[in-house]
Amino acid sequence: MSASILIAEDDSDIRGLLRLYLESEGYRVLEAEDGAQALTLAREETPDMAILDVMMPKLNGYELTRALRKFSDIPILILSAKSQDNDKILGLNLGADDYIAKPFNPVEIVARVKAQLRRSARENSAVLTVGDLSLDTASFQLTKGGQTISLTPMEYKILALLMRSPGRIFTKIQLYEGAVGTYFEGDDNTMMVHISKLREKIEDDPKDPRYIITVRGLGYKIEK
Repeated sequence: MSASILIAEDDSDIRGLLRLYLESEGYRVLEAEDGAQALTLAREETPDMAILDVMMPKLNGYELTRALRKFSDIPILILSAKSQDNDKILGLNLGADDYIAKPFNPVEIVARVKAQLRRSARENSAVLTVGDLSLDTASFQLTKGGQTISLTPMEYKILALLMRSPGRIFTKIQLYEGAVGTYFEGDDNTMMVHISKLREKIEDDPKDPRYIITVRGLGYKIEK
């Protein structure tokens, strides 16, 4: 069964262009002209991915991303005429997986859709276990010694990346690109905050971590 892609964009010409390219690749396309309609479609149709414009009536792309993340972990690609790093970081921190500025090449959109869907399929295919930690990538649920630990979407993606390759050292850039898809200058500090919050949740002593280890001058790894 082909994957379904939700396009939330108030410009009908852009929606039509994206539909043309995505349908030519075999995807099923759902269209919404405002954020509220997109949210309703997402609840009713459970798409496999969403492409969201930022400047939309009723709910903008950031508000829609926040609303979707309350019940769905599908990949989200944000489209925006805004190209400032702060706007990109805001969208990604709200739970978006990728961000591309307008004007864009529709061929690149298709390539990013394929990449996000491949990543999503990998994440949904296994239960990852390291020590007392068990991460169910189908239900997005983390347990430690049988106790459930709540994670944000970003924390989940970082931890899943680490747990898929125990012992491997990841730089901050590799973690960000692996979890989000795009790295922006200045994201180092954001990654440090995510790692700190993860340690608070999974470590017995966050100041003396057993799982997420800092490799000075290189990055982070999770112990086997």
